[in-house]
Amino acid sequence: MSMSMKTYLPLDSAAVALGADDVAAAIAVEDASIELVRTGSRGMVWLEPMLEVASNAGRIGFGPLTPADVPGVLAAIGSGSTHPLALGLVEGIDYLARQDRKIFARCGVNDPLDFDAWQNAGGGQGLTAARAMSPAEVVDEIKASGLRGRGGAGFPAGIKWATVIDTPGEQRYVVCNADEGDAGTFSDRMIMEGDPFCLIEGMVIAGYATGATVGHVYLRSEYPIAAQVFDAALVAARDRGLLGEHFDLQLFVGAGSYVCGEETALLESLEGKRGQIRAKPPLPAIEGLFGCPTLIHNAISLASAPWILAEGASAHQGRGVGRSVGTMPFQLAGNIRFGGLVEVPLGITLRELINDFGGGTRSGRPLRAVQIAGPLGAYLPDSMLDLAMDYEALAEYGYGIGHGGVIVFDDTVDLANQARYAFAFCAVESCGKCTPCRVGAVRGVETMDRLIAADGDDSRRPHRQLLQDLCEVMVDGSLCAMGGMTPVPVMSAMKHFPEDFS
Repeated sequence: MSMSMKTYLPLDSAAVALGADDVAAAIAVEDASIELVRTGSRGMVWLEPMLEVASNAGRIGFGPLTPADVPGVLAAIGSGSTHPLALGLVEGIDYLARQDRKIFARCGVNDPLDFDAWQNAGGGQGLTAARAMSPAEVVDEIKASGLRGRGGAGFPAGIKWATVIDTPGEQRYVVCNADEGDAGTFSDRMIMEGDPFCLIEGMVIAGYATGATVGHVYLRSEYPIAAQVFDAALVAARDRGLLGEHFDLQLFVGAGSYVCGEETALLESLEGKRGQIRAKPPLPAIEGLFGCPTLIHNAISLASAPWILAEGASAHQGRGVGRSVGTMPFQLAGNIRFGGLVEVPLGITLRELINDFGGGTRSGRPLRAVQIAGPLGAYLPDSMLDLAMDYEALAEYGYGIGHGGVIVFDDTVDLANQARYAFAFCAVESCGKCTPCRVGAVRGVETMDRLIAADGDDSRRPHRQLLQDLCEVMVDGSLCAMGGMTPVPVMSAMKHFPEDFS
């Protein structure tokens, strides 16, 4: 069989873990004349590896594939017949069609290293618009957009940019925090593997606006494919003039420390030191990398800049609710039927994310708990699924969106054990600089073990009181969010699931 067709298959880490490379090899064996383009992922992980085939009507999807499926799929395509794994037009798949993709508009569409395809799909328009303005006007546009940091804190991005540009210094830096260590989060990885030029463009815009000439991307070592793709993208960006003369970038790969996701520990690591928290003030915007004014953002914050500049601040401001504006890539993971990435405006409810997009639990059992914002995020019961995912709505309960991770648990979960895990995680990952975090996490594990082993509510009561006191000390006394947020999953589990602690 020989046919002339153009096909697309992800090189994304999740797709590769599910066998995408084996599917690619099977396609080459079956028919070497088929043009196969490796792309990022569309974010529909339950369909990976998903093969897309170009047609006059658009791209037709097939998935999830195994190498054994390849001959039958190619035969069906060649004969124009149907196949059980056919998904129809990819952009018509409900999961994808109902999203509002701005940051991830190009992800999964083309070869992530094809610079011309990136430009033809709108890449570079944000930078062109920025260069038509003065640096101060670019900062004003970011302010007017209402963009807030997507790494967890939700701090207004424009204030950070303005602080850097207003701070005297011969050298300024832009640093991208891509140390995406939260369980159930993968948007940074997906953008770096699927549309690296988007992140590069965002950093060049930030450099132009703040007067920075050097940028660093700090990537976690657990993302080797992202490192490979981004390194190659840097070479292509220099060859095509996106980087080089006025602003250049380097990629730095971390060494496995979760706490280096905290901005000051990340800066210490970039400087070649042990990754430990710095006391604040001074803020990194004033005294950051090597003591210089530094704009530090997570990858999604920086990748938001190009479309804001290209389409205008009002386009970003017009999405979302209240002060929580723009789109957010939410990542659905855990016990969920349709896991993946969903980019929608802020303000969507957990129920819409989990049921309408995620399809409920994978096990088919009733949902009991949802953890938002990673391993240091809150556990919420099913009665709170109508809570809006916006900064202010969550702040009323003392919770946050974090990096947009949503992890689902069915009714078999034991929240006491989940609370114990939060302490155990902190005990392993603490940088050790402050006592409340370093010692408190260890004492938390010991107290949870005693509580779980206790026989009867009366014997458990003093352990519950000790946990509350311990959590209060960690919140009030820890230097950074590592120790300060470890009590969030513990206290939320005790509040919403008291039966697991009594």
